Amino acid sequence: MAKAVMLQGTGSDVGKTVLVAGLCRLAANRGLIVRPFKPQNMSNNAAVADDGGEIGRAQWLQALACRVPSSVHMNPVLLKPQSETGSQIIVQGKVFGQAKGRDYQRLKPQLLSAVLESFEAVKAGADLVIVEGAGSPAEINLRAGDIANMGFATRAGVPVVLVGDIDRGGVIASLVGTHTILPEEDRRQIVGYIINKFRGDVSLFDEGIDAIGRFTGWPCFGIVPWLKAAGRLPAEDLVVLERLAAGRRRALKIAVPVLSRIANFDDFDPLAAEASVELAYIRPGERLPLDAALVILPGSKSTIGDLEDLRANGWDADLAAHVRRGGRVIGICGGYQMLGSSVSDPLGLEGESRTVAGLGLLDVDTVMAPEKTVRNSLARSGEFDVDLSGYEIHLGVTEGRDCARAAVIIDGRPDGARSPDGRVMGTYLHGLFSSDSYRARLLESFGISGGGGDYRASVENALDSLAEELEMRLSPEWLRQWIG
Repeated sequence: MAKAVMLQGTGSDVGKTVLVAGLCRLAANRGLIVRPFKPQNMSNNAAVADDGGEIGRAQWLQALACRVPSSVHMNPVLLKPQSETGSQIIVQGKVFGQAKGRDYQRLKPQLLSAVLESFEAVKAGADLVIVEGAGSPAEINLRAGDIANMGFATRAGVPVVLVGDIDRGGVIASLVGTHTILPEEDRRQIVGYIINKFRGDVSLFDEGIDAIGRFTGWPCFGIVPWLKAAGRLPAEDLVVLERLAAGRRRALKIAVPVLSRIANFDDFDPLAAEASVELAYIRPGERLPLDAALVILPGSKSTIGDLEDLRANGWDADLAAHVRRGGRVIGICGGYQMLGSSVSDPLGLEGESRTVAGLGLLDVDTVMAPEKTVRNSLARSGEFDVDLSGYEIHLGVTEGRDCARAAVIIDGRPDGARSPDGRVMGTYLHGLFSSDSYRARLLESFGISGGGGDYRASVENALDSLAEELEMRLSPEWLRQWIG
């Protein structure tokens, strides 16, 4: 029977996802059949699993770290925020429905059976399952019906390792406070803790370990430094975008407006990895930079809502001026829909039934439809005639005269559109920039040579670097117990 261990955090964004990925690669490198599992995830960065259906992008990456095919069972409940209070609910890869926060709390007990069913499916044939929690078990106001943290751990009998982020400060209070407020049943599941994101001399925290031990009785399984290799992995959490500082000036500036409901923004990670590219994420209240040669409109979980926000920020005028100056534009998925003449939602799938004017940069129109397209795809660039691979996750059908100039050919069918002068393009294909040959040709079209390095290899190397670092930093005894 497969062993299982769960990493939960003292808060959000403490580095659980990266640690799970690193441990998965370490176990795989030691010859174990290892698989990731996250009972509940909340993210608009979704992937299409190898067995079909949506999962969190982080679980797709963790499956890659394990060197196993991804499955919808690795993330049985995925919440995709559509508004400040409501989310679309994906269960075992398929749309289950929509709910606001309070309504979802009432739904969670119904979803526990699907979570436990998926956990058994992931365990089948594995040596080890590494489980990732969500948020913090200290949110005891959400404990009733919990399926993400201790509710799952206690029901499935999975031991828990707490992860504390020392970089944000207060890590001793976070760990001790978690111990203090948890009910005894939950507290018994915790077998120890890991300190993450440490900078400097580790011995300076010796007294901190002693203090945590006195208050909790928990052993420390290791102190992990700030893992530089994590920066080379696809980002899942919008928090990452909020922290990105402006980079140094480079040969090509690419601007990406950060929409309120931005989705699948890891599309741009391969561009950010290019030495010649300055990727500028433009936040609300900022203007699109005049020196950007390319603007990319990202995917969105709510196209009409984000289109309205785009206009409220004045980015529509900035974008029109950018095109008049000879600048280029690429729209991905929801960003593609925004570039057209209109977006219509007759069934109110994104909220109320309405039709709004698009940005008018492509002669196409989009009508939202209830059938959701979710698939991995092989494609070919209509612009550069090079092979592509990626995935589609979208509602809506887009048609119009500019579709006669397909942006890409997906599985033998035309997709997307290009303007007559070729300076504006849109497509439903995510993963466009992960193609090394496409990226190289795109940079060449801006007069830049030497781009398009092996992005997938850089991700694999980063995962191996994480595994090596964790092997050095974590308790050998604990690793022998779980990793072998």
